Amino acid sequence: QVQLVESGGGLVQAGDSLRLSCAASGRTFSSYAMGWFRQAPGKEREFVADISWTSGRIYYADSVKGRFTISRDNAKNTVYLSMNSLKPEDTAVYYCAAGPYPSYKESVYDYWGQGTQVTVSS
Repeated sequence: QVQLVESGGGLVQAGDSLRLSCAASGRTFSSYAMGWFRQAPGKEREFVADISWTSGRIYYADSVKGRFTISRDNAKNTVYLSMNSLKPEDTAVYYCAAGPYPSYKESVYDYWGQGTQVTVSS
């Protein structure tokens, strides 16, 4: 079992930056691939980024490529999502997830956090 807790969300203005954290506890964090997803009001949850357990494979959704950076610190059992040049359309609840391998598919991930709200005002 893995418990995931996101933090770092908040209300920012367009163009600002924010860094989300996802702290993991339980089974060995370093053996899991991690992903970030988000869900905007009235929309389905969508993939944002993923990272392999070695950080050797990283993948981004086109909508965030060049603005967001996913990283992980296995010594701290934490995965991060650094978000720059935020846009109002980035407003969503952001979720981290842990799974056996990195993927854009939600079904791959076994464990999910409760989410953290990010609101970007124009």
